[in-house]
Amino acid sequence: MSLVRTALWGPHVLLLILAAGVWFTLRGRCMQLWKLPRMAAGALRGRRADGGKISPFQALSASLAGSLGTGNIIGVAAALTAGGPGAVVWMWISAFFGMMTVYAEGVLAAKFATGEAPGAIGYVRRALGKHAAKLYAAGCVLSALGMGTMAQTGAVSAALGAVGVPPWAAGLLVAVLLVLCVRGGLQKAVRVTEKLVPFMAGLFLLACGAVLALRAAYIPAAVQTMVREAFSLRAVGGGAVGMATAMRVGVSRGVFTNEAGLGSGTFALAAACGKTPAQIGTLGALQVFIDTIVMCTVTALCLLVSPAAGDGAAQTLASFSAVLGGAGRAAVSVSMALFAFATVVAWSCYGMDALRFLAPAAGAAGRRIYVFFAAVSCFLGCILPFTGVLSFCDAFNGVMAIPNILSLFLLSGRVFGDAAEEKRKSSSYFHTKCEKV
Repeated sequence: MSLVRTALWGPHVLLLILAAGVWFTLRGRCMQLWKLPRMAAGALRGRRADGGKISPFQALSASLAGSLGTGNIIGVAAALTAGGPGAVVWMWISAFFGMMTVYAEGVLAAKFATGEAPGAIGYVRRALGKHAAKLYAAGCVLSALGMGTMAQTGAVSAALGAVGVPPWAAGLLVAVLLVLCVRGGLQKAVRVTEKLVPFMAGLFLLACGAVLALRAAYIPAAVQTMVREAFSLRAVGGGAVGMATAMRVGVSRGVFTNEAGLGSGTFALAAACGKTPAQIGTLGALQVFIDTIVMCTVTALCLLVSPAAGDGAAQTLASFSAVLGGAGRAAVSVSMALFAFATVVAWSCYGMDALRFLAPAAGAAGRRIYVFFAAVSCFLGCILPFTGVLSFCDAFNGVMAIPNILSLFLLSGRVFGDAAEEKRKSSSYFHTKCEKV
């Protein structure tokens, strides 16, 4: 398994993802700094959606639900343990370029996604053909059951275990809730995510704000340590935890949290009605900014200003407990469980869409079969070792990332089209698209 994981998710794949971000940043003239902030307000307008249509806010909330998971809490703790504080800086760098990668994914998905080939599947099929699109879809199904379900429910088990809930009971609870939330597909699930995402993000940021306010004196030193360790070539802790390790861990965990390069968020973003491809892309860039630049940064600062023993969930809970006591532990436990569950809901919808492309004749039966396996994955994720699950997740990520990145490069000329032509075509194009939803 280690060889397969390295081949599919080794340094070469991470460099390819970074290269895509750099390429689109140069092509867009660093528009994530000067243009996207102004476009964000327009992209979010139209919060309400009629009938079965998905509003821009619902699409963004579903995309955030898919990315705001264990990577933002446990993943950050794991990155600090494996790569040191400098890994956080490489997560920032990954996110900066990743904003443009996801922008390109959103634009291309808006242009090429169809009902039978949703999200990134549409532009992978256009760039590489039907067989590559099927490979990508298969990787999406596996990632949905792995990273999107098993890896997340392991965090739910750890969070609920802190208050005495056994792993098997946590697995059954999440499985039942999942079936209730996703049996109607993405159009029904967004009704859950548009309420769940603001609440869970607000709760976690409130707890983080309290920790940082009480430990404000330690913040400058923490930031200085992150920057220094990001570019340090020295070995610490008995291992080669220098710049190369910080870079590898930071980029890997950055992609794990914001999913730039995987194309997963396009399943939700491309479903938003009434928006131009550029606005769909802007929603994707905004998702990466919120996910990594905001959420991962405050998590890392809290862990650095209140260091604690342990790793993963145990370290995070101990850090918040040291400052806020039982209230901090409870807030983080609830946040971890909600973050993980939101990701399970979103990725289950992505997996169902991908399975529909792989087996279009299965229809409603295929959806029920997928939900059954997703529920089983929820249970298994709660009782299996978390580190073992992550190894599988990385391999499945590679199955999605490789055809996705290659497609982005091949279609890069379609990302930054003529603005006047885009404006002229957008109205009739998206009116027709929304009518078909």
